[in-house]
Amino acid sequence: MAAPEERDLTQEQTEKLLQFQDLTGIESMDQCRHTLEQHNWNIEAAVQDRLNEQEGVPSVFNPPPSRPLQVNTADHRIYSYVVSRPQPRGLLGWGYYLIMLPFRFTYYTILDIFRFALRFIRPDPRSRVTDPVGDIVSFMHSFEEKYGRAHPVFYQGTYSQALNDAKRELRFLLVYLHGDDHQDSDEFCRNTLCAPEVISLVNTRMLFWACSTNKPEGYRVSQALRENTYPFLAMIMLKDRRMTVVGRLEGLLQPDDLINQLTFIMDANQTYLVSERLEREERNQTQVLRQQQDEAYLASLRADQEKERKKREERERKRRKEEEVHQQKLAEERRRQNLQEEKERKLECLPPEPSPDDPESVKIVFKLPNDSRVERRFHFSQSLTVIHDFLFSLKESPEKFQIEANFPRRVLPCVPSEEWPNPPTLQEAGLSHTEVLFVQDLTDE
Repeated sequence: MAAPEERDLTQEQTEKLLQFQDLTGIESMDQCRHTLEQHNWNIEAAVQDRLNEQEGVPSVFNPPPSRPLQVNTADHRIYSYVVSRPQPRGLLGWGYYLIMLPFRFTYYTILDIFRFALRFIRPDPRSRVTDPVGDIVSFMHSFEEKYGRAHPVFYQGTYSQALNDAKRELRFLLVYLHGDDHQDSDEFCRNTLCAPEVISLVNTRMLFWACSTNKPEGYRVSQALRENTYPFLAMIMLKDRRMTVVGRLEGLLQPDDLINQLTFIMDANQTYLVSERLEREERNQTQVLRQQQDEAYLASLRADQEKERKKREERERKRRKEEEVHQQKLAEERRRQNLQEEKERKLECLPPEPSPDDPESVKIVFKLPNDSRVERRFHFSQSLTVIHDFLFSLKESPEKFQIEANFPRRVLPCVPSEEWPNPPTLQEAGLSHTEVLFVQDLTDE
């Protein structure tokens, strides 16, 4: 959920707001938004302006009332080196200077008046950055066409991207702003910037970002760095966890002088990079240690969860087994109860036992599977089903059984079947007045 002060922002502005807060370390979201609005949401200019304020350079929106915008050289945290143009020498030099002075004064006066008037007619097209990468590529092509391909390796990306890469890689970032109209730019590029020893130093020890101030991207960076003259170089690095301008070089420098100045700036600030590398390594080690601890904790947690899962499964298995045994017991009890009720019903339905004097009676001795014997009389006219019902009603008889006769050995059809839908009577089955029948247990079959 967005904070209240972010609700009226577009998604792009919100992303810039969060990125600006991350780069500058400002905790107040209101202050971050106010700064970006002052810079018309130009994050590169806002970041650089903030960094310069920390180095003692006044903000473009809060200039000192009594002096021009420039680096505060009294602040020893930033190094500034300005090369002034040499004064005329000799009578011939002063004569040429005095002759050209009115023309030069007139030219620059008219040019400034023209530019000032032009601002009222149409805004400066450089104030709108539409293709920053295209501006960089265009400058690189024009530079190579004019000065050749032997030059320091240009960073092919925006100023913001260069800042981010220098911060991530903990490297120095050398920024060059090219003034196309300045009289010293051509000599600096041709003789100093393209010198082999300068190329070697820049390519091996720093990132190099360059653009013309006539391009919108270069103009935007110019508004942030606020150079006083050209050629202009700024050395930027990560210092106290913020991208900071640690050196400014202005004016026409010779190769040896440029190398000495760059080397001096890097040597003076190398300890900050070393300290930052150590802090980053310590943070990385702490992060790795924390990650390892988190992984160990998660592994232990997963192991505990797995044990708990197995315990739950074991408890559930035991519960289901106990429930199954309980249901089996209930089913067995119901079955036995039903069986007992069936036995009682069969016993109640048995016809009365004939008397021994009845000539139509049959005395049958039943030999049960448990070797016990049971004797009872039946009538010749009764069905063999009566014999089966009698035996079924006995407590000691099995649940399923069949009745066999010995002479001849045969199974008596006491229950209805396909062959005997209606079981025969005792007389039809060929039983005599006295019989011994055997009960065979079929319960397990």
